[in-house]
Amino acid sequence: MQIHLNTYGTYLHIKDQLFEIKIKKKGEVEKHQVAAHKVKSIWVGDGIAISSEAVKLAIKNNIDIVFLEWDGKPIGRVWHCKLGSTTLIRKRQLECSLAPKALEHVKDWLGRKVRNQNQFIKDLRKHRQQHGDFLDKKIVQINALLVLIENVEANSVDEVADQLRGWEGTAGRLYFETLSYVIPDQYKFSGRSSRPARDQFNAFLNYAYGMLYSKVEKALILAGLDPYIGFLHRDDYNYKSMVYDFIEPYRAYADKVAFQLFSAKKVNKSHTDEITNGCRLNKDGKVLLVESLNKYLEEDKIRYAGRNQTRANAMQFDAHHFANGLIGKL
Repeated sequence: MQIHLNTYGTYLHIKDQLFEIKIKKKGEVEKHQVAAHKVKSIWVGDGIAISSEAVKLAIKNNIDIVFLEWDGKPIGRVWHCKLGSTTLIRKRQLECSLAPKALEHVKDWLGRKVRNQNQFIKDLRKHRQQHGDFLDKKIVQINALLVLIENVEANSVDEVADQLRGWEGTAGRLYFETLSYVIPDQYKFSGRSSRPARDQFNAFLNYAYGMLYSKVEKALILAGLDPYIGFLHRDDYNYKSMVYDFIEPYRAYADKVAFQLFSAKKVNKSHTDEITNGCRLNKDGKVLLVESLNKYLEEDKIRYAGRNQTRANAMQFDAHHFANGLIGKL
């Protein structure tokens, strides 16, 4: 299970070798106890206190503690200091990032992302015949961009990086135009926005992406990969470019969960708070999204790589597969 601490004033400590969570509610303290072996990760929002004993117990049990910004983006984590695997993987990752082979990986990640976006639109079309012409047009336009991405040739990523970003960005614009077109009228939005989100849909989507960033980073670390050595995204100071590269095929997971919540009209004004120039999720909104996304990623099963597994395990499988390919162990 995952522990999400969002209520201001919550205290996590240890009692009888169990995690104990104390939550203040209407002048009273509500207590919950959880055994360490049942916990995969602990997610920490604003205004939360954690004892050093709780941190140590988490480290001893390979439980990562993730600290989140208000929009769900991870800003740091406490974890053991062991590498996920041999350092040879990181050496080969750096070598590959500078080699012609890097372009093949970038094309694969972006291609899978755009294919997933197009497949989502195709799935939406099955139940929205009244929008058939509009959706068919978007599918054709996005597919044309996918063909460009999959067929681009160069000696290095740098030579075609701007083109790839342009095609990917155009595909994304068409994709989100489509989602806005078919979403219930009260939720329609005008493109992607972040920091802050201009509307409720983007507020939910930004928080979902933030959760996904952390899960992808953990998958990379467990596979022995370096989150900072990317192939397409820029190598800025303290920028986890590999996380942003590797996350691309899985963004559709967050998109689908957010869209399903809005399509089923489970979101209302009580789930977000207004801020300057936009809005953000409040406690109720986070509870709604976190429960839905965790179920989708950690509980629901899909057929992947020849067996039934969760989407979270599928991401971990892909990370290990990529790492093993770097050192010739496929």
